[in-house]
Amino acid sequence: MAKRSGGLRFQPSGGQKKQQIPTGKKQRLSVQRLANDGRGIAFVDGRTWFVEGALPGEEVEARVLTARSQIVEARSERVLTASTQRRIEPCAHARVCGGCTLQHLPATEQLALKQRSLAEQLSRLAGIEPQEWAAPLSGPEFCYRRRARLAVRWDNKARRLDVGFRASASQDIVAIHECPVLVQALQTLLPALLAVLHALDKPQAIGHVELFSGTAEAVLVRHTVALAEADLQRLTAFAHEQSVQLWLQGEGAPQPLDTAYALGYRLPAWDLELAWRPGDFVQVNAPVNEAMVVQALEWLAPEAGERVLDLFCGLGNFALPLARAGAQVVAVEGGEEMVERARTNAAHNGLNGMHFYQADLSKPLVEAQWAEGGFAGVLLDPPRDGALEMVRQMTTLGARRVVYVSCNPATLARDAAELIGQGYRLKRAGVLDMFPQTAHVEAMALFERPE
Repeated sequence: MAKRSGGLRFQPSGGQKKQQIPTGKKQRLSVQRLANDGRGIAFVDGRTWFVEGALPGEEVEARVLTARSQIVEARSERVLTASTQRRIEPCAHARVCGGCTLQHLPATEQLALKQRSLAEQLSRLAGIEPQEWAAPLSGPEFCYRRRARLAVRWDNKARRLDVGFRASASQDIVAIHECPVLVQALQTLLPALLAVLHALDKPQAIGHVELFSGTAEAVLVRHTVALAEADLQRLTAFAHEQSVQLWLQGEGAPQPLDTAYALGYRLPAWDLELAWRPGDFVQVNAPVNEAMVVQALEWLAPEAGERVLDLFCGLGNFALPLARAGAQVVAVEGGEEMVERARTNAAHNGLNGMHFYQADLSKPLVEAQWAEGGFAGVLLDPPRDGALEMVRQMTTLGARRVVYVSCNPATLARDAAELIGQGYRLKRAGVLDMFPQTAHVEAMALFERPE
């Protein structure tokens, strides 16, 4: 008897394997609906196509980016029949730059997409819905981004310096001459910055450039080898002419060329100024950030003297306003350097009664003295992978109210299910439109535990 194979083989109905779709192939598609990431969805020959730049109801000609099994990723290159929702993108680079993927969709529809994405994740992954949906927090559609990183690459073959953002689904650099999502101060600065970079003798030394606008404008130049003296002089002259702070970063941490000037951002509603330096996390959208802090304090509703715990506190973006509101704040962050920076920010603003601690928040709170005594409320603002270990210990912290600020609805839903299992109720949830023109979803959720 013939020896049987130990593996199982599956074939599509009909007994023949489907032909692989080559990268670059063009295909006419009828788009049915939008995915949560803003791509159009179409179906052809049993395959699902995810199409960048396409809207429901449209007929488009798309080019294949990648294809695997039953999934094809593509980019719309020609709109044959346009949706009534489609608008002309305000940015000349919109269709090739990977930074903004939804400029062809009106702002109201972008918000609706993000709201649907949050609701779907909470329902599908956690089986829950908030008792109340909060109105989305939003700000200006454009001129909102106060921090950005520009990719820099010297093309030796073409003898050309490319400065811009990564192309969609590619490592290629889209050389830009404008960026309407940047705050106006950075848009004004951009032409002079591009000019000085193109004038460098040794542009091969530049890795990337970062821009920041806060209490001052700053430019960080990341260099992989030592800068030529003439190039350093050019950059210094540029910074002086444009009245910006110049920061340099080689092998170590970023360093300002002139240490006499402060750099940071303000939270005017609480008369606070927080020091910031390149490498620190900061919310890029100042108006939405301030609205987010206002809402977090309203939802947490600390009474004067109540103990509140701020986990993943960063520079003190939530902790300092909480203290200004009269709460007794314990703030915790993973890195000692960031903890010290938050502590300095508190002292600079005259908030000397706060307590800051360093702890690995991805691990159980073993012998953490700062966690003892209980808290009336807990605020969490974790990175994309969420705060599962912290929410597993929430009842031990004694919090009646938990405000969870999330940059990933999937991990928010996962952690929400854990809190529901501990007896909390999802009282309220809503979208924070921190990144207009993109499908990126940030959210805030309020959990309460019955007395």
